Amino acid sequence: MTVLSTILAFVTALGLLIAFHELGHYLVARWCGVKVLRFSLGFGRPFFKKRLGKDQTEWVVAAIPLGGYVKMLDEHEEEVPVEELPRAFNRQSVSKRFAIVAAGPVANFLLAILLYWLLFMLGVNGIKPVLGEIGPATPAASAGFRSGDTITGINDQAITTWQEARLQLLDNAVDKNAGVRIAVSGESGITRHLKLDLSSIGPDELENDFLGKLGLHAYQPVIDPVIGQVMAEGAAERAGFKPGDRILTINGKQIVAWEGVVEAIRSSPGHTLSIEVMRDGLVLGLSLQPEAVSEGNSRIGKAGIAPEVKHEILEGLLVKTRYSPMAALNKAVTKTWEMSYFTLRMLGKMVTGDVSLKNISGPITIANYAGQSAQMGLTAYLGFLALISISLGVLNLLPIPVLDGGHLMYYLIELARGVPLSEKIMQIGHQIGMVLLITLMVYAVHNDLLRLVSE
Repeated sequence: MTVLSTILAFVTALGLLIAFHELGHYLVARWCGVKVLRFSLGFGRPFFKKRLGKDQTEWVVAAIPLGGYVKMLDEHEEEVPVEELPRAFNRQSVSKRFAIVAAGPVANFLLAILLYWLLFMLGVNGIKPVLGEIGPATPAASAGFRSGDTITGINDQAITTWQEARLQLLDNAVDKNAGVRIAVSGESGITRHLKLDLSSIGPDELENDFLGKLGLHAYQPVIDPVIGQVMAEGAAERAGFKPGDRILTINGKQIVAWEGVVEAIRSSPGHTLSIEVMRDGLVLGLSLQPEAVSEGNSRIGKAGIAPEVKHEILEGLLVKTRYSPMAALNKAVTKTWEMSYFTLRMLGKMVTGDVSLKNISGPITIANYAGQSAQMGLTAYLGFLALISISLGVLNLLPIPVLDGGHLMYYLIELARGVPLSEKIMQIGHQIGMVLLITLMVYAVHNDLLRLVSE
């Protein structure tokens, strides 16, 4: 994935999410009779402007695509002609103002439902939740899991893919659930009911391979040590490796499966490996120095190669589920609610310290995920867009001045008091909100940069 395609995927995602959010504000404002002066995608200097409609609303696309806004007629911002006063935002009832402000986040949730609906109708690809080797002396081993078991349910919820299993276990790990009920089907076909203790997972481990700490690993079929893909600008490309190379030995040790390649590279961050490969019938000797990257509290090696996998092996492990339009809509609504609730819980756990603040991501990480998901295909990109749309909706509903949730909080107070808060109090709240928002953004970018350094 090139830098240009990553940027394109990121800007497309931001444009769609921001446009829907601001369109929610715009449409409800118009329905409530409020005059809209400007609809802007982005901040800063405009590079596109056009006036449209009876009100000559100014439609703008600006240079900085990290947000947008809908500017409405309002006496708090400028003098309003007497004949236009009924159309000013500040002259509307509390219920109308509440509806206009809430419409932005609601639009993001509706967009997520639409995206999930399309995703479930197109078909969801996933890996069967078959377990590989169970780590010794781990919670999974103590619970009675066995290699070859297939997870069929978690806490009475049916599980069909490894991704569903991971999300359910993450949800329970956040609460340190010591008795997660898991149904597994063994190779004999007999279903067993086990209880898994997740209380040992710490806040800093949720971002990394927490399943590995539990002793759970996805089943990995025996794959020949043949290189299928060499990542651009990676250590392997610089060392001269090519797709189709069969790895024979590493530091004199014979390699019979791809697992041996992974083990050797991961355990040698920054160290030079002597590798023999078979290429076009000839044996070649190459030297590889894996890049050292961070994984949790340790350093591992990374070469930038992927194995050549036979399609029949993949097909045996993959599952694709399609739904009818009505079933897909029902599942999309449920999925949006579950992910919204989970996002809110994660934010709450960060405040209490039960989840590490290292999980906060900024624009760099989001751009990276946008590029990766776009490269994986349409369904992966739709899932990414839905998840980010939910995150944007939840974030905007937080009761922080400056955000939509802060304004909604003011309106609830106004309903309770019978009169709005004073301009001075709201101005102080605005300043506090700006400080919180800037602090959050700085921390998110800091996390992004740490991830970049460790990759």
